[in-house]
Amino acid sequence: MADVEEARLCLPPRPLRNPGQLRLPEGTCDCHLHVFSAGAPLANPRSYTPQMLGIEAWLAVAESFGIARGVVVQPSVYGLDNHVLLDALAAHSDRLRGVVVVDAAISDEELDALDRSGVRGVRINLRNKAGIGLDAAEALAPRIRARGWHLQFQVGPDEIDSVATLAIRHDIGAVIDHLAFMPLDTPARALASLKRALDDRRVHVKISAPYRLLGSADPERYASVVGALAASHPDSLLWGSDWPHTELFETVPEEDDLIALALEALPAAAHGHVFVDNPARLYWTR
Repeated sequence: MADVEEARLCLPPRPLRNPGQLRLPEGTCDCHLHVFSAGAPLANPRSYTPQMLGIEAWLAVAESFGIARGVVVQPSVYGLDNHVLLDALAAHSDRLRGVVVVDAAISDEELDALDRSGVRGVRINLRNKAGIGLDAAEALAPRIRARGWHLQFQVGPDEIDSVATLAIRHDIGAVIDHLAFMPLDTPARALASLKRALDDRRVHVKISAPYRLLGSADPERYASVVGALAASHPDSLLWGSDWPHTELFETVPEEDDLIALALEALPAAAHGHVFVDNPARLYWTR
């Protein structure tokens, strides 16, 4: 019971606004979003209690900012039950792909069915309750590599080298969430580790969710890190909205502020790579 009581209710996203009529590049893919449904049981224990917002609410965000495609990522609060995600993919198979959480003992038949539904990766989460860890990644890697999938990692700076090593050992794609939660006020060590990881073209990193990083109150720090990565590894970066911004309990950022920050942090020459081309290669080859 204590675990449930500690799973605080997240704040909802702010009412949608876009007074500056911001538009992302044509063909933009939002590589990190979550969907929820009131009819789906939540895991216990879990790290938070989400607002019950489904894919239609994200589609309104997409319409406002010109987002063509999205990648639905299984949230930790649903554990191994991916059916809310799969329902979203089934309803919008032309514009959505998915990253699921599965048991390492999943059958080949189940993996094949997920592949047909639009799933392209498995999420490894070391930061939230009800996630699966690096042992599952080792077991799953050969099987999902055969299907052209990748492993997605929600990890901190200390695990960057382990992710890169695993990707090389299994010759599999790897995606690191949210700049590996690096501290933006003291980024040097984590940034160096991340650049080493990205030197191997199997590894990508999402420049999403700056509000989850220490030191993010100063947007120049985020811009400095993103600019450095765009200069050295423009083909290895992905953007995601992180909608609906789960696990925030005090304040929630405005969607247009987040999008403006990403657009400004990236040099214009990198926009096509990060928003369109890189996700197309990773999620949309079929």
